[in-house]
Amino acid sequence: MGCELKPKERSGIINPIFTCQPAGAQFASIGIKDCIGIVHGGQGCVMFVRLIFSQHFKESFEIASSSLHEDGAVFGALDRVEEAVDVLLTRYPHVKVVPIISTCSTEVIGDDIDGCVTKLENTLLKEKFADREVHLIPVHTPSFVGSMVTGYDVSVKDYVKHFATKTEPNGKLNLFTGWVNPGDVKELKHLLAAMDVDATVLFEIESFDSPMMPDGSAVSHGETTIEDLQGTANALGTIGVNRYEVSQAAAYLEKEFEIPTVIGPTPIGIRNTDTFLRNVSRLTGKPIPQSLVVERGIALDALTDVTHMFLADKRVAIYGFPDLVIGLAEFCLDLEMKPVLLLLGDDTTYDSDPRIQALQAGVDFDMEIVTNADFWELENRIKNEGLELDLILGHSKGRFVAIDNQIPMLRVGFPVYDRAGFFRHPVMGYAGATWLAEGMANTLFTDMEHKKNREWILNVW
Repeated sequence: MGCELKPKERSGIINPIFTCQPAGAQFASIGIKDCIGIVHGGQGCVMFVRLIFSQHFKESFEIASSSLHEDGAVFGALDRVEEAVDVLLTRYPHVKVVPIISTCSTEVIGDDIDGCVTKLENTLLKEKFADREVHLIPVHTPSFVGSMVTGYDVSVKDYVKHFATKTEPNGKLNLFTGWVNPGDVKELKHLLAAMDVDATVLFEIESFDSPMMPDGSAVSHGETTIEDLQGTANALGTIGVNRYEVSQAAAYLEKEFEIPTVIGPTPIGIRNTDTFLRNVSRLTGKPIPQSLVVERGIALDALTDVTHMFLADKRVAIYGFPDLVIGLAEFCLDLEMKPVLLLLGDDTTYDSDPRIQALQAGVDFDMEIVTNADFWELENRIKNEGLELDLILGHSKGRFVAIDNQIPMLRVGFPVYDRAGFFRHPVMGYAGATWLAEGMANTLFTDMEHKKNREWILNVW
């Protein structure tokens, strides 16, 4: 018995858990104010990403495409980038930041987007847009390596590297949230506000849950400004919430500007939120207030109501973004549950992750952590290898495995499009711990009623 970390044994992918790197770069660009990215590739590289974002957030956003066609794939298509930049800046006079995001096709043919950016800076920007502040940023995200997670990580580093400028200390904390929901951003800001911490919350998308205003003026977009990004070099410290989504940017700031840095753990559950608050306190010198101690106590009371009687010993499979999956697994262990299968959907090396090492050292039941995984890894284990599960945690794309095998499932992560409003609910912080525990319990209760299996226990509880 114990925790085994291993790659998927098959070649090829059957029903992927993740999509590709450019999706991550596009999501990061949403978090920057006055920014519209240009995806250098086919229109599908934008259309399908916008679709999945719109399905999840029930909002739309602006992103451009160089609309690569067959002739460009053969002869090169940098002229499409030049035209796209011209059209974009002409049509949107407020835009200041334009990342040029590469894709598999344009990386394979070898289009030099770095050289194209230099050319545009010396020609178009000086000749036609000399009165405007415009930043063109090449972002290399070939789709044939990594995933949407690594694409987010790469692009965040590129944005920070472009803007970060050393001046005077600003007394602020850099907080890189990673790829999280508006509800998580709101919860993290709440925790910082309760500690009276002045923080720059970077690439945050809380305002992507935009209001419907009478004049129709609201636009779904993030609020991280150019000044915020420039000031990252002057912070008193950096906290990266998700290791695999922000570590490159945080490492750059630490190496280049000697900014004290803490990466993780993802504040999912009570103990990880406790660690997050202690790290904030250590970097800022601010004490953890009594109000958060009370919030912690309320969350503990809510967890106590459902843990031992309903959640203990339940066997769980979890899939999705690695930091989310690992954080959920740690939380399940704290709730006396058994996360027997973790599916991580890319080929990143996880051996050195201290959280994985802790699972390998401490788990006293059979657990598999499968890297470069797909949904067939989950389905095959259930149908053909006798894996027994009480619950599945993951995003909507795995729902048919749960439906076909009559296993209750709680939607968590990205994307969730077959349940309403899940992006508004945090999974982080003490509020997130409560929502997750009660959500898992309610999912099991519904399954009891549906299958008429021990539903009597709900009447006497």
